[in-house]
Amino acid sequence: MTQHDSLSRRTLLRLGAGAAALAAHPLAALAAPAGFESWRDGLRERAMAKGISAVTWSRVMAHLEPDMSVFKELRNQPEFKEQLWQYINRRVSDWRVINGKIALKDNAALFARIEKDFGVERGTLLALWGVESAYGDPLVQQNHMRPVFPALAALAWNEPRRKAYWEAELINALKIVDRGWSTPEEMRGSWAGAMGHTQWMPEVWLNVGFDYDGDGKISPFGRPDDALGSTARYLVNRGHYHRGEHWGYEVRAPGGNVSGSRSYAAWQNAGVVRADGEAFPQPNASAQLWIPVEGGPAFLLGPNFYSVKSYNPAMSYALAICHLGDRILGGPPFIQQFPGSERALTLAEVQEMQKRLTAAGFDTGGTDGRVGNDTMQAIRDFQVKAGIQPADGYGGLKVLAKLRQNG
Repeated sequence: MTQHDSLSRRTLLRLGAGAAALAAHPLAALAAPAGFESWRDGLRERAMAKGISAVTWSRVMAHLEPDMSVFKELRNQPEFKEQLWQYINRRVSDWRVINGKIALKDNAALFARIEKDFGVERGTLLALWGVESAYGDPLVQQNHMRPVFPALAALAWNEPRRKAYWEAELINALKIVDRGWSTPEEMRGSWAGAMGHTQWMPEVWLNVGFDYDGDGKISPFGRPDDALGSTARYLVNRGHYHRGEHWGYEVRAPGGNVSGSRSYAAWQNAGVVRADGEAFPQPNASAQLWIPVEGGPAFLLGPNFYSVKSYNPAMSYALAICHLGDRILGGPPFIQQFPGSERALTLAEVQEMQKRLTAAGFDTGGTDGRVGNDTMQAIRDFQVKAGIQPADGYGGLKVLAKLRQNG
């Protein structure tokens, strides 16, 4: 999910970082939509001035009601709520690794073509696809996505900090309908209006998306070709992806978190070596040292890590994507553990947890080993009942042990 350079997904996380303002005045954000109609009348004039047709306006906006639930989502973005090891464990799960291998096998020719055309490693794109839409699972689209126009309208009308940004994306979404690229019914996405396999914002659909499968239309839905090809182009054009370079490596660093960029060879001369003992394959490429948690794993990060970060400017997101990509392609877990962390549950353990939660009356929405919103809510409800603090919805070894103890 990404945007124009001046209005990037970074905006969303800035909003989340400042969500205390909304939390302090929740009624202002969640009040009945008094004044919405007059705002919509004003927007109509601005949309018409930007070329939106009266037919499209009437079709999409004339009877639209704002989706006020988006403000709760805005305040609860996981990049700000989870410890880093929890964030990584949730996204670099057995389910995603196993299904990423299947997705690669099923789309091997597509990923080979993308690597040839754009130079973007298949692991990176597989991980983005897996995290953003569970490899295009239609159940995610059906059960966890919402109509984007009511969501964007609510944000454009009543989000106090970046109204202009949300209004621009709402008008971009109208342009997509106006051009006949999609329909309001098809345009379902996240609370922030991101859509399809790799969660395009409307601006990305308009300005970065292209017809990679040659079917005559540009779409983030349906076959994954357009979504994955266009996302690779985004990483190259806006994220300045370096063909042929890996994103970085887990390392052992003798000193503290040293700032600045230097070559891998220079880092090695300073005593920073790969955690797995292997040599750096491109000693003259540049990297920066990052130790996210004192006592935890350290990393040398190359330009392609920051290319992924251009897609979502949370360091935790970029690390999860890069690590998941490595794991799908056969790489190991991190060698150094995060302080206070638990190992991630295996697929069988997640399924056992889901079955035990369901048997105890907490509906997980299935027992397939994938931890989605329903499972997280079931875990949170169980934690509250069992007195487990914090009741954060994280399904780890402690939750599983308590469920086993309860029989």
